[in-house]
Amino acid sequence: MTRGGAPKLREAGPERRCVATGEVRPVTGMIRFVIGPDGDVVPDLLGKLPGRGLWITPTKANFALVAKKGGFARAAKMPVKVPDDLAERIETALADRVIHLISLTRKAGRAVAGFEKVKDWLAKEEAQVLFQAFDGSERGKTKLRPPEGQNSHFSCLSADELGLAFGRDHVIHAALAGGGLTKRVVEEAAKLTSLRDDMDGGKAHRKGTKTR
Repeated sequence: MTRGGAPKLREAGPERRCVATGEVRPVTGMIRFVIGPDGDVVPDLLGKLPGRGLWITPTKANFALVAKKGGFARAAKMPVKVPDDLAERIETALADRVIHLISLTRKAGRAVAGFEKVKDWLAKEEAQVLFQAFDGSERGKTKLRPPEGQNSHFSCLSADELGLAFGRDHVIHAALAGGGLTKRVVEEAAKLTSLRDDMDGGKAHRKGTKTR
């Protein structure tokens, strides 16, 4: 997801109905939940837990709406237990997921960090996706032009979070090549962007003045 638009990761694929809004959307932009044995609403970020899936498009507004109107219970047709801080838990889990996937991409030699290395990859058109920390210097970030196309630029992680993916204290600029896990990184980063933008009114991408 870029700053100017909503996630559109595939032209076709499985779709599910959002338990908050009732809208039918591609599952690549949604979070799956299942109901545990004790009636707990359990997130299934990997999409592998047994049981009937309940899906939600990850925005703070949708989590508030589903809590207010009992969307999970209505969809499950049974009483369920929903944590008050469910949106915050999902945000943390998604951030960890994105960091982990970027780390695996780095270990496979498909990701680089640092202004000069990223600039070189962009110039050589080796980079398919540009990540920039939302708390990095805006002036510094504008010096790098994202790759062409949708879902090619993300600012959903902080410098400390992006640093974790590269084994550093902090990272402002990172680039991912195509192939491998990059498609999965993009899908998860789009969900995190959707949630974090909605949780702070889109201000996260403009906070801070940290520099590389």
